Amino acid sequence: MRWLLRLIPYLKRYKGRLALAWLCMMCASAFVMVSPLLIRFAIDFGLDPQEDAAGKLVSLDGNANLIVFGSLALVVFAIGRGAAQFGQQYLGELVGQSVAYDIRNEIYDNLQHLSYAYHDKAQTGQIMSRATQDVENIRMFVNMGALRLAFITIMLLISIVGMFVIHWQLAIVSVVTLPFLGWRSYVTSSKLRPVWMQIQQNQAEMTQVAEEGLTGIRVVKAFAQEPFESKKFSDAAKKQADLSYYSSRVHAGNQPMLQGVSAAQVAVTVGVGAYFISKGEISVGDLALFTLWLNTLQLPVRSVGFIINIVARCISSAERVFELIDAQSAVQEKPGAPALADITGHVRFENVSFGYDNLSAVLSNVDIDAEPGKVIALLGPTGSGKSTVVNLIPRFYDVTAGRITIDEQDVRDVTLESLRKNIGIVQQDVFLFIGTIRDNIAYGRPEASQEEIEAAAKAARIHDFIVSLPYGYDEWVGERGVTLSGGQKQRIAIARTLLLDPRILIFDDSTASVDSQTEFLIQQALNELMKGRTTFVIAQRLRTVIRADEILVLQHGRVVQRGKHTELLEQEGLYRRIFDLELRDQEEALGRPAPNSVAAGSVSVAGNGAHADANGRATNAPRTPVFSPEGTGGAS
Repeated sequence: MRWLLRLIPYLKRYKGRLALAWLCMMCASAFVMVSPLLIRFAIDFGLDPQEDAAGKLVSLDGNANLIVFGSLALVVFAIGRGAAQFGQQYLGELVGQSVAYDIRNEIYDNLQHLSYAYHDKAQTGQIMSRATQDVENIRMFVNMGALRLAFITIMLLISIVGMFVIHWQLAIVSVVTLPFLGWRSYVTSSKLRPVWMQIQQNQAEMTQVAEEGLTGIRVVKAFAQEPFESKKFSDAAKKQADLSYYSSRVHAGNQPMLQGVSAAQVAVTVGVGAYFISKGEISVGDLALFTLWLNTLQLPVRSVGFIINIVARCISSAERVFELIDAQSAVQEKPGAPALADITGHVRFENVSFGYDNLSAVLSNVDIDAEPGKVIALLGPTGSGKSTVVNLIPRFYDVTAGRITIDEQDVRDVTLESLRKNIGIVQQDVFLFIGTIRDNIAYGRPEASQEEIEAAAKAARIHDFIVSLPYGYDEWVGERGVTLSGGQKQRIAIARTLLLDPRILIFDDSTASVDSQTEFLIQQALNELMKGRTTFVIAQRLRTVIRADEILVLQHGRVVQRGKHTELLEQEGLYRRIFDLELRDQEEALGRPAPNSVAAGSVSVAGNGAHADANGRATNAPRTPVFSPEGTGGAS
């Protein structure tokens, strides 16, 4: 019941509409249960049965006016019942939809505020299923479950109390099966609840399979795995069908039993009632009243199984929905935290360590001092912690040791909104939303003017491409920007970030998807835009590395080297090995004289294939690696 009780605060928001719905339900119940009383009145007073000495009915004399009055009253009650039931259903649906609206908004709002740590583990299909199908089950309960169950309960109470007032012995006979119906309903609910939990869980898994297969359709087709994906979805759909079949079988086994018991109850009531009439204890009108009440209750009683089904589904759905609403972000904003304003962009890492769990550290004892206007380049093998470093600055994750400050303010002490407003990020995995190019560039500043949008696009060297499109800035972007190339998406993402005019810039491998010419154009723009801004760059391009004020070389979550490009080339270490493996060719392509590579007493001269021995004599031996590549990885 705790899951149902948690819905009460949502219902309280619409207590006026809910109270009116309950009033309509009470009126509908009264009209339904009072109508048989009018028939009893017409029989007992409108008709006057005349019997002979042997008890045989010889005539039906009575008051025609009473019969007409009773008939008109039945018509009026039928109209009132229809109006009341309309109000009940309309208001019930209105409240149900409003509650569903509030819950969906609360789910989405909470999901938006959860940190990366939650979304790293969450499955999109599971979330979508809970936000749609599970919330729909709650809506059905509010309208059809709670109100309908209350409607049935009120009619049962009215009829049972009325029966006992008229003739308690016949009333006992009429309600003797109710405990059995209640027990049977409880058994059915106990069976259905775990089944519906499995159905909803599998519904989410099926949604996840479909979402993954459609999102990765290009990979599926590239590897000709359409049969495999179809089989995977078919298995999930088959499991869903089997679970639904089982729940329907349980429900089907219960409903006919309820109908049979109800019909038997009417038959027994009529038989025993006839006996009491023969003894003169009740009238014909009384028996008609009992029979009509029982017939009126048959439909609600037969729907008990359906309502219990809705209740069981609601309980299972509420449990899954409130798991999303109750999810807490690992990154919490302190109460009363001040806004981060008027910063210069001085970023410092002070002995920072971080781990996604307690088992392994991703970063260990990292110290960085990025003064305003400086460019910090991060370099290192895959998995060395470069992206983690830049993700800690806007608090996508929180450090596990040490602290990060901006202008001497700990990032954990200021509001998240103001912190992220001062940081512009171009992420490695570029995401564009469905909409126009203008909408995507202005995503962070929807109020930006067309001139500002175009200025950002020109700075990112994407303006000329945009105006060459048929609709220019109104060109529609497909899902995830599928209609654009990687370099075009990257430059639009850069324009989106530049429009924010932040004091701190983060480029997470932001030029990895563009060719050298496009990268050169972007770098030209960034050279001017980075002035006065603190910039963190993760890149494989030599241009970025050369212009950095400080290069941090990471390995296994630690800073193993730091300095400028020329300084690090003079040192034996990881940077020199990465340069020889990945950056030297770029330097040669740019026409720059490559520095000598010293290792084990030999100097390699890039570009001509000649080498010098230990005495400086040139040799024509082919150039071989001057380091063991094992354990170094790439500079991603």
